[in-house]
Parts: sequence; C-alpha cells; structure tokens
Amino acid sequence: MMRFTGLAFTALLVSGLAGSTAQAEQTLPDLLAVQLRAQGYACDKPLKAERDDKLSKPDNEAWTLTCSNATYRVSRVPDLAAKVEKVEEGKDK
Repeated sequence: MMRFTGLAFTALLVSGLAGSTAQAEQTLPDLLAVQLRAQGYACDKPLKAERDDKLSKPDNEAWTLTCSNATYRVSRVPDLAAKVEKVEEGKDK
C-alpha cells in the first residue's frame, strides 16, 4: 500500500510540474497583453515587446508592445495599474 501511495504522489507531482511548466511558457508580450486587456485595451494578438531604456527607471519599466491591431507604450510600476498610451501609426517612440 505504501508503495502505491508513493507512486501516486510521484505521478501527481510530475503532472503538477508539467502543468506549471506550460504556464511558465507564456512570453512577455503575452503577459503585457493580458494586463492591457484587463485594463480595457484591445490587443488581439501580441507580436513583440521591446523595453524602452530611455523611458525605463528603477521600479518603472517602459515597454513598447506591438499587437496585430495596435501598438502601445506601457509603463509598469509594481502593484499599480499600467500606464498605457496608444502609439499612432507611423510614429515610433
């Protein structure tokens, strides 16, 4: 009985780790897109995220998120909502 319990526990542990690995495979563009959507912005398909070193500060990261339908400048401060600005077509930074 003890052997079966050990095998069952190992199987659960391995399946749990496999599930958490799948969650960890989300990319930065995906995570930024989730935050934008939660704040009411449309990002149909996140394509890329680029860190803006000029606008970034300690504890305030700035990113340019390119989605299939729009481009956004996103400033993130821990524990606060992101500051989001839609970038007009043809205008970079």
